[in-house]
Amino acid sequence: MRNLIGLAVGLALLASCDRPDAPAEAPDSSAPAFSHSLSSYLSGYYMPAREVRIGKWSFDHVFVGQAQEFQAWEGRSRSGTFGPVMLQFDDVTSPMVQTEIGEARSITARVLPTVYSVTDTRIRFEGQSAELGAVRFEGALDPGALATSRRNLGDEGVVVTGTLTVGEAPPRNVELRWWGGD
Repeated sequence: MRNLIGLAVGLALLASCDRPDAPAEAPDSSAPAFSHSLSSYLSGYYMPAREVRIGKWSFDHVFVGQAQEFQAWEGRSRSGTFGPVMLQFDDVTSPMVQTEIGEARSITARVLPTVYSVTDTRIRFEGQSAELGAVRFEGALDPGALATSRRNLGDEGVVVTGTLTVGEAPPRNVELRWWGGD
């Protein structure tokens, strides 16, 4: 009898999956908001090959940190100004200001992650900014092109192709080149 009841319940559940009004499957709440799985060195700045503007903001770069920065963030040692993956935008309408080291820079908006997943071939990022609203980036990384760029200390070749979405603006296709930084 128990087997018949179990079979009936199983068939009812199976039948409900075919109904268009069946509820959607809930997202996996056990999936971590922050994850990385790297076998190669990706650290550096990924900068647009061509200018990308959203209103008064110009997309400056995606920063990807080193292994210890990912480990610290995922271990809940987090800064309010720095993350292992973050995006930066420059306000093209702002006047240039002098920094502490004598450098002239425009006003910037740095977007820290609320979600990220970084692997040897993908960068997925979501963040929130008071200036820009919700920011999302999905990019495919070409390991061969990155290796070439790293050998040339920042070759101008494209190493990441992806989609950037900022606030209510339509998604933008972007191509990024790699730079190791100072």
